[in-house]
Amino acid sequence: MQFKKLEFSNAAGQRLSARIDLPASRDPVACALFAHCFTCSKNIKAISNISRSLTRQEIAVLRFDFTGLGESEGDFANTNFSSNVDDLVRAAEFMADQYRAPKILIGHSLGGAAVLQAAGQIPSAVAVITIAAPADPRHVSRALGDSKDIIEQRGEATVDLSGRPFKIKKQFLDDLASVRMQETIRNLKSALLILHSPIDDVVGIENAAKIFQTARHPKSFISLDNADHLLMDKRDSVYAGSIIATWAMRYLGTDVIR
Repeated sequence: MQFKKLEFSNAAGQRLSARIDLPASRDPVACALFAHCFTCSKNIKAISNISRSLTRQEIAVLRFDFTGLGESEGDFANTNFSSNVDDLVRAAEFMADQYRAPKILIGHSLGGAAVLQAAGQIPSAVAVITIAAPADPRHVSRALGDSKDIIEQRGEATVDLSGRPFKIKKQFLDDLASVRMQETIRNLKSALLILHSPIDDVVGIENAAKIFQTARHPKSFISLDNADHLLMDKRDSVYAGSIIATWAMRYLGTDVIR
């Protein structure tokens, strides 16, 4: 797998850090865009393993850090679910200008909800994949625990998430409440693949069931048996990557199916 470090700008003109993973031997047959999980970054191991599985099938993958996270500019406290969706749309526009428009959108956890929401604004997308995604982005507010009430009362609070402090403002909660996710899923025009673990204790399996029941065909569900939410076991992310690569080929056109 080859890769290149890239940068593009968000809607506010701030620099977002990205990389594109490329097949080693030839030009890609298609490009995918990957959205990472809440407060994560483009460099978590699970994303690398999934990306490697796709490049082996000659699919290039662009992954980036959302505004205010990883190596990207911006203040995380001023971001929200809608700004994540905007970042995805900007990333797709950048890909269309510099490489190829993404035909595949992949999102992990809240990133899965974000790609569902962004798909309608990315006309090139023919396949959408969610991994451990919530059926409603408001689910992420559960991770805030008792801090949610403090945020509602005081307007902001510093919250410990995965051992790191993050300032969360009330505008983040208000934005989550404004999203009409069920309508978005029902109107999705791309093929949909849902991957979820039945023992996920962060985003329960009932979320996958709700997404599947709401979406129209073509849609598929794959169980990530025994996997944790972040796919920390390499075998789980490698398996997920191989499934995604094989499934997506069906929607890329008969000229690339081998």
